[in-house]
Amino acid sequence: MNVTAHRDEGGPPLSGSTGAELTDEELVRGIRNGQSEYFETVMRRYNQRLFRVARAIVRDDDEAEDVIQQAYVNAYLHLSQFAERARFSTWLTRIAIHEALGRVRKARRVQQFDDATEGESVMDRVKSPGQNPEEHAYRHELATLLERAVNNLPDTFRGVFMLRDVEGLSTEETAECLGLNEDTVKTRLHRARVRLRRQLTADVGPAASTAFQFRGHRCDRVVAVVMGRLAALRAPAGNLR
Repeated sequence: MNVTAHRDEGGPPLSGSTGAELTDEELVRGIRNGQSEYFETVMRRYNQRLFRVARAIVRDDDEAEDVIQQAYVNAYLHLSQFAERARFSTWLTRIAIHEALGRVRKARRVQQFDDATEGESVMDRVKSPGQNPEEHAYRHELATLLERAVNNLPDTFRGVFMLRDVEGLSTEETAECLGLNEDTVKTRLHRARVRLRRQLTADVGPAASTAFQFRGHRCDRVVAVVMGRLAALRAPAGNLR
């Protein structure tokens, strides 16, 4: 899902091309030059990565979907700020992380206000397991078990584990995305694995790729919603330069 393709031949992209064969940087240049359809290729290339990292932070499927929709809109609006000094994938992931963290902070402020004014128990507002029908769609029992275990990790460990062991990013990429140094990433990953217990960690390799899936109608829905929002933004503003 997050593989960046490369072209062997030079020259401009063909008219009507979806851009699937282009590198991230070529897609960005095309979008800046008015080929907005390339942004759909960007989304389909990174939907699953952004969903996984957003969900690691907000711990809710629907909220994570909202996060990545807004992250894409934010990225599009600020595409001129991408200077190609870092990987585009890292830049995009950090936008999603920033959006997710902002929502968590806002939710905590609301939570504190509600607790102070209503006296309602936190447990009264926690969703009971199994309420999300998409939980039943996961094909492997171990993937579901892994998701539950990851949800119980401390916030500081969860993002590192999701990017390294689930999404498969390198230590360097994870550090760049989270704004950490590599030694901190290694330490947090080790502690996360310990918490998930040896047996579960041993099974993560073959099972991780089936966890936190973001395909089919959900991927299509995000693409459709974001492209619709971008079309509305472009109508009065014209091309991004």
